[in-house]
Amino acid sequence: MTILKKLQSSFLGRSTGIFIGLVCLMVVFSIMSSSFFTLNNIMNLTRQVSISAILAVGMTIAIIGGGIDLSVGSIVAFVSVIVASALVNWQLNMWLAILLGIALGALIGAINGVLISVFGIPPFIATLGTMTAFRGLTYLYTGGYPIYGLPTQFAWFGAGYVAGIPVPSILMFLIAVVVHFILNRTTFGRAVYAIGGNEEAARLSGIRVTRNKLYIYVASGALAAVSAIVLTSRLRSGLPTAGVGYELNAIAAVVLGGTSMSGGEGGVVGTLFGALLMGVLSNGLNLMNVDPYVLEVITGTIIVIAVLSDSLKKKKAQGN
Repeated sequence: MTILKKLQSSFLGRSTGIFIGLVCLMVVFSIMSSSFFTLNNIMNLTRQVSISAILAVGMTIAIIGGGIDLSVGSIVAFVSVIVASALVNWQLNMWLAILLGIALGALIGAINGVLISVFGIPPFIATLGTMTAFRGLTYLYTGGYPIYGLPTQFAWFGAGYVAGIPVPSILMFLIAVVVHFILNRTTFGRAVYAIGGNEEAARLSGIRVTRNKLYIYVASGALAAVSAIVLTSRLRSGLPTAGVGYELNAIAAVVLGGTSMSGGEGGVVGTLFGALLMGVLSNGLNLMNVDPYVLEVITGTIIVIAVLSDSLKKKKAQGN
C-alpha cells in the first residue's frame, strides 16, 4: 500500500479529498507569498483557526446526529460577556468563571436539546429561536457595550504558549482527538451515528433517542462555550457582537470535511481539515491583500457546492 492509502484506511477515510485540497492550497499560497510558510504565520494561523474549529467540532456532533445548531454564534457572545462580567464585575476566581461559562453553554445546549428531543421542534427552528433569543439577551445584559479590564493571567488561554505552541491550537487538537474517540469508540458515539442515519430504526434497536439527542446539543453548547472562552481571552474583553456568522463558518467546515447534512456520516478529522482549509484560505487571501468580502462569497459558494455534492452522491447511491 502507498502512504496515502495507509493514511486513508487508518485515519483520513472520507476526508482524503479535503486533506489533498488543504495541502494543495498551502503549496499555492506558499508559492504566491513568501510570508505564508513562515513559523510565525503558521502558528498565528492555527491560533486563529482554533476558535472556529472547536465550534465546528460541536457542530459536527449535531449534524452527524441528524440535526443542526444555529445558536452556537449567540452562545459564543452570551458566554463571552458573562465570563467577562464574572471576572471584572463579580471578581470571581478565573477557573470558576471558566467553569461557569462552560456550564452556561451546556445549559443553553440542554434547552435546545429539550426543545428538539422532548417537544419535537425541528432543529433548524429550535436553534434559530435560541440564536435570536440569546443574541438579544446578550445586548440587553451589556447595553451593547463591551466589557473590558479582564485579568492579565486570563489572556493565557487565548494568547499564551506551551513549548512554543499556541494554547488555543493545543486545545483545538486535544478536543478534536477526544471527540473523535467518543464518536468512534463509545456507545454514545455509535448512538449519534445511528440516530442520524435512521432515527426510527435507532429507537427500535433500543437506543434512547431522546436522551442521546439531548446529550448531542449539550455537547455542542459546551464546545461553543469553550470557543467563547478562548475568544474572550484572546481579545481581553467580552463582546456582545462576538460570534456573528460563526455558525455559518462552522457549517462550512463540517460539510467541507465530508460530513453529510442528512446525518449519519462524517467525522471530526474531516471537520478539522475543513476548518484549517478555511483558515488557510482566509490567511492566504489576506497576505495577498485580497478584499476580505471575497472570502464570504467563497464560503457561501463552498457550502452550496459541498451540500450539492453530498446530495448527488446520495441520489447516485440510491440509483436515482
